[in-house]
Amino acid sequence: MQQAIKKYWPVFVGPTLIAFIIGFIVPFVMGLWLSVCDFTTVTDAQFTGLTNYILALQDTVFQHSFWFTALFAVVSLVVINVIAFVLAFALTQKLRGTNVFRTIFFMPNLIGGIVLGYIWQLIFNGILAQWNSSINLNEWYGFAGLVILVAWQQIGYMMIIYIAGFQSIPDDVLEAAEIDGANGWQKMIGVTIPMMMSSITICMFLSITNGFKLFDQNLSLTAGEPSKMSELLALNIYNTFYGRTGWEGVGQAKAVLFCIVVVAIGIIQLRATRSKEVQQ
Repeated sequence: MQQAIKKYWPVFVGPTLIAFIIGFIVPFVMGLWLSVCDFTTVTDAQFTGLTNYILALQDTVFQHSFWFTALFAVVSLVVINVIAFVLAFALTQKLRGTNVFRTIFFMPNLIGGIVLGYIWQLIFNGILAQWNSSINLNEWYGFAGLVILVAWQQIGYMMIIYIAGFQSIPDDVLEAAEIDGANGWQKMIGVTIPMMMSSITICMFLSITNGFKLFDQNLSLTAGEPSKMSELLALNIYNTFYGRTGWEGVGQAKAVLFCIVVVAIGIIQLRATRSKEVQQ
């Protein structure tokens, strides 16, 4: 079998490699080229140097979207993971109906972001109407709404990952801690959390990358906001590319900058995870 694999590996690897090149490598390289060009279609691109990047960095709305997205990613990271961890701990205890509750908490993750955005927009506007306001009239209403919406959608998904982490801890380790006189809090800090670092790392990585890449919920929840102050980075790039005539190159430059930020965050998290594993 090994000889057959060595002989025919191009037959199995080739289609996937070709699809990867066509679906990712080629568009990525074209995106880098178009970010330094003025264009309306990919066939009429004219090189303009770093002009698009300069205009992107000078765009005050883009600057606001950057720190607004960073703040949203941090707040949603904390809210989602704290609540998901607590729910996972509760649902791994010997309680009745835990499978039912797991299903209920996970169900919001199955609903599309666009649908959730419009549903929650109706809910928030119905509440804010009592004070003659709307979620589209204040950036911090939009911020709070996005945090609530994303938390409601993603907590169940992160909860499942934490449940897997709790269930992977050997019972004899917890029993040994009890014999040594550790109380519940000491077992949590000294045993459970260190043995769940892989689950915690995965959930933190997913939470922060999802926070930076959020688009569809932002598009539907804060649709029509006149000041554009509730735009996260992905929505700002979309509106620049498709909503401002002659700014296609600037939108592409923003997309490249956005890609660099997301990749940098991933590398930092990966290095932090490896350093923790080495210390352990």
